[in-house]
Amino acid sequence: MQTPHREDLGSEPGLILQHFNVSPEEYTVIFTSGCTAAIKLVAESFPWIPTSNDGPGSLFCYLTDNHTSVVGIRGLLSQLGVSVLPVNPKDVWYLEQDSQSMIKDEEDCRAPHLLCYPAQSNFSGTKYPLNYIHALQAQKLHPFNRTPGQWFTILDAASFVSCSHLDLRAYPADFVTISFYKIFGFPSGLGALLVHNDCGKILKKNYFGGGTAAAYLPKEDFFIPKPSLSDRFEDGTVSFLDIIALNHGFNSLEKLTGGMQNIQRHTFGLARYAYVILAALQHANGKPVVRIYSDTEFEDPSTQGAIINFNILDDNGNIIGYSQVDKLASLHNIHLRTGCFCNMGACQLHLGISNQGIKKNQQAGHICGDNIDIVDGQPTGSVRISFGYMSTFEDVQTFLKFIVESFAKSPIRVDEAILLTCSITGTDDETSGLASSFSCKVHVGTLPDTPRSRQRQTANSITGSHQNASYESTVTSWPVGPSGLKYDRSWMVVNLNGVCLSQKQEPQLCQIIPHINLRESTLTLRAPGMNAFTIPLDGISDVLGDEVFQSKVCGDRVKAQDCGDEVASWLSLFLGRQCRLLKQCRDFARSAWKTRQSASQPAHLSLANEAQYLLINRASVLHLQHEISKRNECTPGQTPSMEQLIARFRANFVIQGVEPFEEDKWTDVKIGETSFQVVGQCTRCQMICIDQSSGTKNQELLQSLSSCRDGKVKSFL
Repeated sequence: MQTPHREDLGSEPGLILQHFNVSPEEYTVIFTSGCTAAIKLVAESFPWIPTSNDGPGSLFCYLTDNHTSVVGIRGLLSQLGVSVLPVNPKDVWYLEQDSQSMIKDEEDCRAPHLLCYPAQSNFSGTKYPLNYIHALQAQKLHPFNRTPGQWFTILDAASFVSCSHLDLRAYPADFVTISFYKIFGFPSGLGALLVHNDCGKILKKNYFGGGTAAAYLPKEDFFIPKPSLSDRFEDGTVSFLDIIALNHGFNSLEKLTGGMQNIQRHTFGLARYAYVILAALQHANGKPVVRIYSDTEFEDPSTQGAIINFNILDDNGNIIGYSQVDKLASLHNIHLRTGCFCNMGACQLHLGISNQGIKKNQQAGHICGDNIDIVDGQPTGSVRISFGYMSTFEDVQTFLKFIVESFAKSPIRVDEAILLTCSITGTDDETSGLASSFSCKVHVGTLPDTPRSRQRQTANSITGSHQNASYESTVTSWPVGPSGLKYDRSWMVVNLNGVCLSQKQEPQLCQIIPHINLRESTLTLRAPGMNAFTIPLDGISDVLGDEVFQSKVCGDRVKAQDCGDEVASWLSLFLGRQCRLLKQCRDFARSAWKTRQSASQPAHLSLANEAQYLLINRASVLHLQHEISKRNECTPGQTPSMEQLIARFRANFVIQGVEPFEEDKWTDVKIGETSFQVVGQCTRCQMICIDQSSGTKNQELLQSLSSCRDGKVKSFL
């Protein structure tokens, strides 16, 4: 098969330039794997001049409200000796007069400098002035006017072009970076660097790959690059199939919407509508339900994009962690983004997190992309919703109804002053339709006073299970190993790619009943309509060899051994898909990220999520059962039984004889002669929504748990 080349492309580069109102005579399209790769290409090819005794060198400036991919340029420049200046967006303004007189003594300085700023913040949707481009070139933009030399601009347009028209003829940025999936929703892994042809000549590169050379010699330092700018910088074979898809993307976009101006009006109208309602929404006590992080009042689409960033507040004004919001949203088929969105500067600014606070959160175990959403009562991130050209008014209603039903304490109130000062875009029918979402009654009840229990509590059952399956085995005693209960969560079912399967993807896993026979050292699996299947607990390597496989559990790489073709066939037949059974290697240990500060060393985990053991309290489950009944106004027959609820939590220890949630105050637990250290609460996901006897899913349990407990129960070492 012949390798395609750049000249084999059709009209796609021209369509891209036409979309931004420029021609091939003005700009060149260089295809990359995405916006990040485009930014990196400029950083590696820019003619930086290090600062030295001979004179001032280059300066790299960026707004603190920039994506990680921009801030990451620092890593390259620190090795080159180039100065870096992060700038708060509030410290940028236009100058009334030309600043040439301020630098006339250094007018011969031609050091190249680079400013990178986003056309639209991916955190808050704030649109930064495109006129910065003209002002920078005229040396009328503070504080950059203070540095003599030749200034160039990278315009990070990835977020902006998703719903707004970018006219590069009116605002001729030197370098523009984009990702196409943010425009069309596909193809992922394809972006572009648009280079103004007047600036292309300054970019230099050392590496040359396939397709970039006009001529070279392997035994002599001789290389002549191809004359075309795109040919010189597109190393290897570009993603031709994805590039061909762009033609269909632009055509569909025009046919469905009529152009980017229509998309901007549509998406901004939806965003403003949602913004006004969220800002006005109140709990029964008059406190706000939502805290919005925004630099504008959503009054003008030229300054605000179709993005809303916020956190949910309870009726005491405390922030509900973004992880909990995301889990509940997924039950309603609502996709949210959470965290800091690879924009730490904006996150710090809006959430009020200091540099020391960021470091403290990291020391507490929080890293970008995890589920640690609250540290010492303060949020580590937020929730973001974004609207696109396919979003509808019904989508907004669904989202607002979700917020009301899941978090607002009834009777729900609305701040009339906000509604009066903000005109909501939409018809009367639409507005009245939304009003119906506020009529949802959210009942909040509490149990009558419970008699104080004895100080000595009773652990009345011990439970173990597979990591990702299945029905739990309940006993009154069980041996303890270095990673928890012996054999607990030691197996996992994976697909043919080695990806762990859970009940969220395969609810039928809950119908697989494991039974461990310690005397015979066997594990027996049973399932409806299947013959029982038995495998040895240990000695698998003696039967199958020592081949080790790798998979992932909660982001951690784990080593495991395959349990053989026969049990794989048994599982595949029952689940109706090809899969394998893996057992954690005996010599492999994971370290728990959640440990007490007083611990001398981290605890070792099996294939469990956060800690070696999980404990629940029957009195707390009874309170939760009462909460479910109150929320749904269910009859006793419709409310899940205590045993059904306990099974859904899949805890290792079930205790009784204490008041609801008294376990929150415990720091240590002793069962018999064995002592355990409490390390914190375990954040529960939608797994508890699955009935462990039938595999059916109902979102009520997680919603009720979130309402009364912020979705957390106790875990310990």
